[in-house]
Order: sequence, then C-alpha cells, then structure tokens
Amino acid sequence: MPTISQRGEQMPASPIRKLVPFAEAAKKKGVKVYHLNIGQPDIETPKPVLDAVRHSDFKILEYSHSAGFESYRRKLVTYYDRFNIAVNHNQIIVTTGGSEAIVFAFMACLDPGDEVIVPEPFYANYNGFAVEAEIKIKTITASIETGFALPAMADFEKAITPRTRAIMICNPNNPTGYLYSKEEMEVLKELCLKYNLFLFSDEAYREFCYTGEHFSAMNLEGMEENVILMDTISKRYSACGGRIGAFVTKNQSVLDSVMKFAQARLSPPTFAQIAGEAAVDLPADYFDAIKAEYLSRRDILVKMLNDIPGVFCPNPGGAFYAMARLPIDDSDKFCQWILESFSHEGQTVMMSPATGFYATPGLGKNEVRLAYVLNTTDISHAMVCLEKALEVYPGKTSK
Repeated sequence: MPTISQRGEQMPASPIRKLVPFAEAAKKKGVKVYHLNIGQPDIETPKPVLDAVRHSDFKILEYSHSAGFESYRRKLVTYYDRFNIAVNHNQIIVTTGGSEAIVFAFMACLDPGDEVIVPEPFYANYNGFAVEAEIKIKTITASIETGFALPAMADFEKAITPRTRAIMICNPNNPTGYLYSKEEMEVLKELCLKYNLFLFSDEAYREFCYTGEHFSAMNLEGMEENVILMDTISKRYSACGGRIGAFVTKNQSVLDSVMKFAQARLSPPTFAQIAGEAAVDLPADYFDAIKAEYLSRRDILVKMLNDIPGVFCPNPGGAFYAMARLPIDDSDKFCQWILESFSHEGQTVMMSPATGFYATPGLGKNEVRLAYVLNTTDISHAMVCLEKALEVYPGKTSK
C-alpha cells in the first residue's frame, strides 16, 4: 500500500480542535457546552459587508488579479493610513486568509531548514505552516508571571544561529492576549538590524487593544526592508469564514517572490474581497461598541478566574484571549475530563490546553487558553462551571 509523505506524518493536528468529539458527545448527552476554546467571535458580521456580497451583480465569476482586486488594495491603503502605516496598493498582496500570508512569508523568505524565532506560547498553526515550508520554529519562552511580556534581548541572541532568518510575533498576541509596547518593538528592531533578520508581524487583532495603543511593526523606522505584515479580516469584522487576508511589505524583492506564489494559486476569493472592500467603508465608530463589549468580557473573565482558589490569570492587553494557570496536573487530561466526565447544572466548559501553544516539552501542563468570545452571562456561567470542576477534579494539585 502506498504510504504518505514524511511531511504528512509531521503535520500536527490542531490542538484547538482536537477536543471537538468530546464536546459533541457531551451535547448528545444534553449537556450545554460553553465554547471558550476557539477564537470564533459571536459578534454579528456587519450587515453592509454581507449586503455587498448579496448585491454583487456580475455574469461571470472571473479570476481576480493574483494580487487581489486593485480596488480592494487601494481601499486597504486608506485603512492602513488610519494607523499611520504608509503603503501603496502595489505593496499589498491579498491572500486567502491571514494563514496564506504567513505561509507565503515562510516560503519566500526562508529556505528548507532555516529557522524563525517565535516567543512561546504562540499560535499553534505556526507549527503546521512551518512543516509546509520545511522550516524550523525555534522558541524562547515568555512567562505567565510577567503576563507573557517579550523575553529579554539576551534570550533572543542565545537562540540565533547561522540558520536564523526571521523573528515572528503576533501583536496583540494569540494565545496570551499580550500587547507588545513600542519599547518592546524597538528591541525587536535592534535585533533584526543587528543580525539582518526579517520581522514577521501577525497583526490580526490590531483593533482589539485595551491597555495601550497598538504599535505596528510597519511603524518601525529604518525597517522598510525587514518587516513583513500579515493581516486578515477574520477577527476584525467577525468574518472568519471569508478567508481573506493581506501580505504587506515595502521590500520589493520579497513582493516579487510572493507574487509568484500568488500566481501559482491563481487568485484570492472574489466574494470575500467584495466583503473586505465594503468593510473598509464601515463608520469610523464601528469598533467602539465592539471594543467596549470585549473589554467587559475580559474584565469579568479575568476577575472570576483570579477569584477561584489556586488560579492565576494575568490581565491581557489585547485580542480576546486569556491564559490561566490552574491547580491541575495535566491540562490535556483536564480539558478532556471536564467535557467527558463533568457537568454542573447540566453545563460544562470547553477550553484549549496550553500545551498545544508551547514547543518546549512539559510547558503549559497547568495552563489553559480561554477565548472570551461569548456574552458576559455565558462567561459567568462558564466560570462557575470551571470553579466547581476544579473542586472535584481527581488530578487537582495544591499549586
């Protein structure tokens, strides 16, 4: 019988989705499951965005330009201008989700066996993208004790080898919610210029900042040839199924290379580009109410977590995720147990074990990621479930 490739063997399963069968089984038993495991916002996709798709009128669903519709790219120029990111439409390549932008960056900027340094915990799918590109993710560990602040410059320098080609961050961060400051971004600039590295910046959660202003890697002076911005409309406009993102850089040689990859996949999806273009025209105050809603969700989640005996959760500065340390022996076992063997008043909660967000073996064993994408009432009920579960969990520890 033919066998699959080594790449296929090495491709990791999603640690965020692996517990789905246990959640489905719980629901079949009549248990209500509060989904805090995945960053799927419950905010409605803006009506003007959906209407733009509904009212589109053309007789042939043609390929777009491989870089995306010029009209959309020009609209994106105006969007980025709001954040003092000065680019032109030829410095933007529209991608099939932010995921494709990351894969393009890996493929265009690194050779097989090259390394990209990523602070851990990190978005788990970076692992899969690295396998696709045959590159290596090298991690340096951020600590929950500091709220997952950027590790020290010396830690980065210890990790740099002759095969290191890039540093990658997600800002604000998934899974930790940490918001990197301008000062921390300047540290990354110093490193990249000193060692001639790319800086890959995943800015999917740019609008969701609560404890400070977002500082984009594109705003680092003197880094025009080093910075690659990856972006997406998924979280920004609650349009995860649209699968439309952007690859942005001022480095022309990188753009020329990525365009060849873009041509090989022909074009990004038409309807999602129509949606994305309409989204840029939303009122200036569109995010005000949404940001306030997420802020209230964050506050109640973090407070209720820290009120549970033995639990510690730093206050995330952005995105809509929090990482919490629990008094448990094994987060993978616990997150399965709470779905499979526990309910409180017919309810339970689904979380992501933090082990899937670390590359270093053994880390994250007593941590979970929670996505505060439910309303405050549901979050409150979910936290009560968690507290009751921790009282009876067989693998509870004294920590």
